[in-house]
Amino acid sequence: MSLPPTDGMLPAIIAKIEAGQRIDGKEFLCLAEKASLNQLGFLAHGVRMRLHPEPMVTYVIDRNINYTDICISACKFCAFFKAPEEDGGGVLTKAELAQKIAETQALGGTQILLQGGLHPDLPLDFYEDMLRFMKATGIHIHGFSPPEIVHFAKLSGQSIATVIQRLMAAGLDSIPGGGAEILSNRVRRELAPNKCDADQWIEVMVTAHALGLRTTATMMFGHIETMAERLEHLQRVRDLQDKTGGFTAFIPWPFQPDHTPLAAARTIDKTTAVSYLRMLALSRIFLDNVRNIQASWVTQGPKIAQLSLFFGANDFGSTMIEENVVAAAGVHFRLSEEEIRRLVTDAGFRPQQRLMDYTPV
Repeated sequence: MSLPPTDGMLPAIIAKIEAGQRIDGKEFLCLAEKASLNQLGFLAHGVRMRLHPEPMVTYVIDRNINYTDICISACKFCAFFKAPEEDGGGVLTKAELAQKIAETQALGGTQILLQGGLHPDLPLDFYEDMLRFMKATGIHIHGFSPPEIVHFAKLSGQSIATVIQRLMAAGLDSIPGGGAEILSNRVRRELAPNKCDADQWIEVMVTAHALGLRTTATMMFGHIETMAERLEHLQRVRDLQDKTGGFTAFIPWPFQPDHTPLAAARTIDKTTAVSYLRMLALSRIFLDNVRNIQASWVTQGPKIAQLSLFFGANDFGSTMIEENVVAAAGVHFRLSEEEIRRLVTDAGFRPQQRLMDYTPV
């Protein structure tokens, strides 16, 4: 079955995708501008079924733990952080960590997504001690996004490679792709000038992959970036994956503007469900070397996440027993494992719990 022809370059691009061939940046931009929602969904689902012909959708049971909300980055898109001089910020105690991990394991959880603000005063050995304490519980620690690792390197005066090696020795198992936002330095200078730039984000991932750590990649879109800058982001991820193969999954999710400094300074409309599904499909089509694409039910809600399974997503992401950053922006969707399994089944797929590296549980 082929899609109906349309004007210009589009028919040739469609034929190329249907033949399983890689598209380039110019073809991506043409798709983004000219293709209909139905065309993008059709093409992305075809790519997804080529990579995952079995009718299965995976998910992971985990919990987000934000070990501190104190942060010097002051990103304009974040409603969660507290500046060091503000009241109300803090660092989790070991007792609090232990309780959160025990609750996660009691629900069948296999991992902790560990991230926090860029705290100005905590030394590297604080993080090593925290990892050793957590690892003693037997949980997989998916922790410390690239901006955190760059921050640790600056504070400690050590190289990124040395920091990652020390964290691995203390119990770090894998690295999440947070802090990517848009991997365009123009965007990053405007939104988060105190955070690592796009090249440093890539450097952390290159180094982690070389040291044997698997990682994920994310994209937060729908704020000040252009479609060409979204392409720059995807191109950087695809190029790195060609070299290392270290990304297990890609997670695109739309910016949530409520209560953020960025939304207070300018009018930014929330990304619509249609715009989200288009970007999800475009990501699946372009990232032909990243096997897994996650749906973002945390920002889109269960029904659009269910629809995502026909726009390129083969993974439902995490149960997210706890999530604080998106919640701080006023979004409060929650799903249990039972609800995820039901949504997947109702969409015509078989739900399968997994580990971080997509090994079935």
